[in-house]
Amino acid sequence: MPASTMFSKFKSTNTASTSLQNVTDANPISQYFEIGKQVACAGPELVWRIHDGYRKSDGRECSIFVFEKKIAEKLHKPRRKETVTELLKNSVKTMERFRHPKILQVMHTVEESTDTLAFAAEPIFASLSNILAFHESKTYENLAMPANSGGTGAQSNQQQNSSVPQRPAHAKEYNFLDIELKYGFLQLVEALSYLHYSGHVIHRNVCPSSILVTKRGTWKLAGLEFIERMNETDVNELVPCPPWSNRVSKMAQPNLDFMAPETQLTSKGSLLSDMFSLGLVICAVFNSGRPLIQAGNIVSNYMKQLETLEESVQKMLPRVPVPLQEATSRLVNRDPTARPTAQLLQLIKYFIDPAVNALKFLDVVNMKDTSQKSHFYKNTLMEAMPLIPRKLWWQNVWPMLQAEISNGEVLAAVLQPVITLIQEASPSEYESIMAPTMKVILSSPKSIQATVTLLENLHLIIEKTAPGDVTTDIIPMLFFSFESSTIQVQSAAVVAVTNVFDNIEDVSIKRMVIPKVKSVFEKNLADPKIVQNVLICIERLMDKLERAQVMEEVLQLLGDVRIPEPDIVMRTVHIYHKMVVDKSYGLTVETMATHVLPLLIPHTVNPGLNLEQYCMLVEVLQEMLEQIDRQQRNKLRLDNLSIPSPERHRPLRHQFSSDNMNAPPFNIPNLRIDQRKTSSAEDMARKNSGVRLFTGSGMLGGWWFGCSPSSPDSNFLRVANAFPNRRLSDNTLMTPKIRIAPSCASSPGGTPGSGLPTRRHSSIGPQERRGSTINLSPPTLARSMIGGSMPNTSSSVPFLLSSSMQSIRSRRTSTVLSSGPLGSGSGLLQQLGTGMYQLFSGRN
Repeated sequence: MPASTMFSKFKSTNTASTSLQNVTDANPISQYFEIGKQVACAGPELVWRIHDGYRKSDGRECSIFVFEKKIAEKLHKPRRKETVTELLKNSVKTMERFRHPKILQVMHTVEESTDTLAFAAEPIFASLSNILAFHESKTYENLAMPANSGGTGAQSNQQQNSSVPQRPAHAKEYNFLDIELKYGFLQLVEALSYLHYSGHVIHRNVCPSSILVTKRGTWKLAGLEFIERMNETDVNELVPCPPWSNRVSKMAQPNLDFMAPETQLTSKGSLLSDMFSLGLVICAVFNSGRPLIQAGNIVSNYMKQLETLEESVQKMLPRVPVPLQEATSRLVNRDPTARPTAQLLQLIKYFIDPAVNALKFLDVVNMKDTSQKSHFYKNTLMEAMPLIPRKLWWQNVWPMLQAEISNGEVLAAVLQPVITLIQEASPSEYESIMAPTMKVILSSPKSIQATVTLLENLHLIIEKTAPGDVTTDIIPMLFFSFESSTIQVQSAAVVAVTNVFDNIEDVSIKRMVIPKVKSVFEKNLADPKIVQNVLICIERLMDKLERAQVMEEVLQLLGDVRIPEPDIVMRTVHIYHKMVVDKSYGLTVETMATHVLPLLIPHTVNPGLNLEQYCMLVEVLQEMLEQIDRQQRNKLRLDNLSIPSPERHRPLRHQFSSDNMNAPPFNIPNLRIDQRKTSSAEDMARKNSGVRLFTGSGMLGGWWFGCSPSSPDSNFLRVANAFPNRRLSDNTLMTPKIRIAPSCASSPGGTPGSGLPTRRHSSIGPQERRGSTINLSPPTLARSMIGGSMPNTSSSVPFLLSSSMQSIRSRRTSTVLSSGPLGSGSGLLQQLGTGMYQLFSGRN
């Protein structure tokens, strides 16, 4: 495109906008509203130009409707110009009088200047006529493309341009969802029901140019230029209505394509005439924007197409949703009595939808009291949110929620769907649509319940918020919540820290969060919910705490938990288990034994614990005990190694003595022990002597043999029980005779030559020389005779520390044999002591 052409196009556009600005500046409405660009058009013959705008006093968004009087000058009749102006002016005043949520809301009454009429209304996206014009032109383009696909070059383009109608300038692109159409039709039915039964008027011009689609996606009925009052006593009575005529300006008449047949044929109408017009609007929507009657403002064309209307309806009807087909066919029936009224139509199954009901309530929520609003936001809307398409979340639901944020009484309830939107929003949607409003919510004063709701869902907000805004807006609000005097807010703040601790700096956690959490805990020791929330928070924050802080503050906090509820007990057990497993926390065995175990062991008999919880508790206790056992065993072993000899080996010597271990037979080379057999008389004498020893010695016998004098269980019975196959005579201690063969010629006590010399005890007669096959055992007898208890077997002998007799001679004489009561003993015990002394001292 040449630069001059581009400049001229820009200049023309700029000139048009400048001229419009000059026209609107002359209108008094410009003192109250800032007027922007034109976005749509509406009204009879689309004479109202709709501009974006906002109110100067509070910045509220709105739409400015402007009518330029020069448009009516084309009629070349000043009287008609005045008629159109008065008609449009009166329609605005009528809309102000009929205030209803389904009728266009007027924000500022109509203002008139020399050249214009203007009024302000709620923000409008487009009229239904603008949207249907787009769909109609799009249909023509789709039909023309296959037909012209065979042509080439300029000829093809020329044919296409001539066969396809140009898209109207007022066409506005918009694609309806099924639920939008369903709710839109319902809004029109409710608006007509209000006009018919509350306003007692007939609209007479229900058509796409009288239906406005707001920026929230709701449909509003406007175009009240041609209303006719009905008989209040009988609303079904026909009233006079002028038919469409060529003698009247088309701007001053209803749209002929949507007029009821009885109005055109009999000049009468009723509320059912509006229902016929509504049926034609529904058909046009499902017919790609094309009306079933396209008369072109010619009455004869209207009459011809009216005759074939039923056939056209049957062809189009499959495109209509099944639940709406019957109602649509009855609405466009030529017989008025076959048409349903507005009250009946809104009861059909097609309009029964939870999502539609939620949107319907949302439109009138400002008319409800606080309790109704709260119940709707917390229950009805939350249940319907999954059923409402995502498109309507931002277009319809979010604007209404924004309007309620300044209402502190319902803010807590409004935050419920707001949190749902935050959770489902993409980062870009949150940043562009929700972030500015959320900043206001976080920084402004809130009710207790609203603060609790925000804190409990703070992690969802942080996920979508920019890091810089988290530091400046969210974290300060979180820290400030700990200072609240309300228990609910404090508990919610602890929950929030648990959820967002990753976004808090470690220094802040150590210096600010932990002291605040601990303060909340100390103030609410008896509140199970707060105690449990604190324990969960502590468990999450432990990884970011220093060792000293864990040992000083966390252990102290755990020690103050006194609530025996199973959930709280298990939270405590989990924290202790974490400290036991991870050595970096510094939990010592001394702390376990003195502080932890006394707190946990009583819970082993807690009746509230189930099997799984009990098993978990016992496992943690066993793990602690194992660590304590392992530590103490190692410590004791090290302590034993550090004791000086011989004290260091005393426990070991006791542990490995023959009385406490099973040792293999210990044989001394060339050593034989013979035991002489005795006669029955000697046995009896010896036994009598032994009985006197046990009974007469008193405490000495009990001390020596390990039993009391009065005990019925004597040493004889012990030996008999231990060795049931022995004879009673074998249980009597007898003096053995020992034969020692020299291991070499120089062995002490040895005799050169072969054979074993006999060394007899003084109590053994010279004629008795009998051999013995009994082996010497390790230290049982020697230790028993010198310092231990009396052995049970008569075959035990003193333990020889080496085969050399010199080492035996060098042993120190036991004090038991030389002092005390045994030194003056008599009988068998004295003989035994004398013989053993001579044996070890080398005497004959």
